Amino acid sequence: AQVLVESGGGSVQAGGSLRLSCAASPLFYYCMGWFRQAPGKEREGVATIDKDSTTTYVDSVKGRFTISRDNAKKTLYLQMDSLKPEDTGMYYCTTGSYCTFNSSAYRYWGQGTQVTVSS
Repeated sequence: AQVLVESGGGSVQAGGSLRLSCAASPLFYYCMGWFRQAPGKEREGVATIDKDSTTTYVDSVKGRFTISRDNAKKTLYLQMDSLKPEDTGMYYCTTGSYCTFNSSAYRYWGQGTQVTVSS
């Protein structure tokens, strides 16, 4: 079975930075993505990246977050700068055959890593 393991979450003050990582095994699919879910809210897409490193971002993180992937290491990253309290939530790594912000399109998910941003 496909396994995704996230790491790098934590608690920071507004304006701070965090770098999330996601190790994939055994396969590194065409599309990798990050989603997040705040308490009481639906899971939303944050960023995706395909095998050719074409990226997409939700408008609220553009200019602050950077998604990247290392195909040799089968690892996905999310560099998060200028963090805001509204970025707080559980961040999930996912993988699939095509990139979309529709969470139902993805079959495999990690267990999540918590990001908390205080004001």
